[in-house]
Amino acid sequence: QVQLVESGGGLVQAGGSLRLSCAASGGRFSGYTMGWFRQAPGKEREFVAMISRSNGYTRNVDSVKGRFTISRDDAMNTVYLQMNSLRPEDTARYYCAASARFTVATIRESYDYWGQGTQVTVSS
Repeated sequence: QVQLVESGGGLVQAGGSLRLSCAASGGRFSGYTMGWFRQAPGKEREFVAMISRSNGYTRNVDSVKGRFTISRDDAMNTVYLQMNSLRPEDTARYYCAASARFTVATIRESYDYWGQGTQVTVSS
């Protein structure tokens, strides 16, 4: 059983930056593909970015390409999401997730464990 705790959210002006962190405990972190999802009010939870176990392959949703970067530190059991050039439409609750079953995972059903989320609000 893996526990995930996100941090780093907050209120930022458009064009600003935030770095989200997700600390994992209770499992072998290096064996999990890690992902970030977000959910805005009234909308479905959507995939944002993932980083695979073993080789660190990454994939982002088109709307954040060139602005968001996912990374991981297996020694620290932590995955990060660096968010630059933030826009009001990035406002959402951001969730960290871990997949034990898949090396490449871009849908909710591929993930086995979820954090409680951290709120990101971007003002215009």
